[in-house]
Amino acid sequence: MAWKNRGGSESNSRNLVSRKMTIILCIVCFFAGILFTDRMWTEAEAKDVSKSTGVEAEKLKLLADGCDTSKYVRRDSKDITGEVSKTRNVIETLDKTISNLEMELVAARAMQDSIVSGTPISDDLRLPEPVKKRKYLMVIGINTAFSSRRRRDSVRATWMPQGDKLKKLEEEKGIVIRFVIGHSATSGGILDRAIEAEEKKHGDFLRLEHIEGYLELSAKTKTYFTTAVALWDADFYVKVDDDVHVNIGTLGATLSRYRSKPRVYVGCMKSGPVLAHKGVRYHEPEHWKFGEEGNKYFRHATGQIYAISKDLATYISINQHVLHKYANEDVSLGSWFIGLDVEHIDDRRLCCGTPPDCEWKAQAGNICVGSFDWSCSGICRSADRIKEVHKRCAEDDTALWNASF
Repeated sequence: MAWKNRGGSESNSRNLVSRKMTIILCIVCFFAGILFTDRMWTEAEAKDVSKSTGVEAEKLKLLADGCDTSKYVRRDSKDITGEVSKTRNVIETLDKTISNLEMELVAARAMQDSIVSGTPISDDLRLPEPVKKRKYLMVIGINTAFSSRRRRDSVRATWMPQGDKLKKLEEEKGIVIRFVIGHSATSGGILDRAIEAEEKKHGDFLRLEHIEGYLELSAKTKTYFTTAVALWDADFYVKVDDDVHVNIGTLGATLSRYRSKPRVYVGCMKSGPVLAHKGVRYHEPEHWKFGEEGNKYFRHATGQIYAISKDLATYISINQHVLHKYANEDVSLGSWFIGLDVEHIDDRRLCCGTPPDCEWKAQAGNICVGSFDWSCSGICRSADRIKEVHKRCAEDDTALWNASF
């Protein structure tokens, strides 16, 4: 019995220890499970982060591929190719604007020269933009002097339109006509005031920044073309003396035929002797440049009337400071074109004689452009005789206004 009690006690003790161990083991397993679970969760998060990072990297790579500069280069290359194909039209447009830019350059240079020299620039050079943008057929500059008032009045009474007709000629036919004169050696003197009064009455002068003088005709010619090309955008620029009769409509029709030629020099071409002896008319101080005595000049248009195209007038304007002046104005002009690719047009209708020569030609249907007497280098006693020449040699009154240039 005693043994049984002792055995039962030991059994109870073992059961108690077994329960404690079980509880402790459960606790240890619980904490081990928490630890294991926490580690597994951390690793899972790390894997997720790594996976997410990998996905983002792939996205960034794709974006980088999408922003590949080579693709943009290819895209820009296509754009550039398209632009290049458009340059053909652009070049054509530029060709048409080059002349306008040259005229602006001429005007700017004229302004600069005026500032440097201290000479007030002509009011004509300050004309508004619409004047320079308008396209004209031709500008006719009638070379005149202070002493030639009667000649000017005779021209006004014959072949040169006046008043509203002069404006109509510009607006409808694109033909500008002006008497061309500079200033006297005494600025603001009686001669200048007389021209100003005449200009106020008729409004048909182009005043140049030039000092008048017979020996300065070559310089005046340069200044005329420089000023004219700055003021008017014309196909042709004409110079004519104030003792020559002109049929404007016939002149316009004649020059219109050469519009497609960029560098033309139209007139009655000649090659006179180089006069080396002093004291004779048309003496050439630089005769030695033309070879031995008795030689002739190169071909050039006689100075009574001639026309040059816009490109040549622009050339004179741009290079005016380096163009050499000979004693005779027509020789000087011809020399400026010798080294250029210029077409010389020898048209004898620009140098008809006075009646009966121009009259016979008119009756035959071959209207003259210009008429004068070779013996006088113009119409002899033109102030008195030009009306007769006009009556017998002029084109029909409607020829000019009905013409289409």
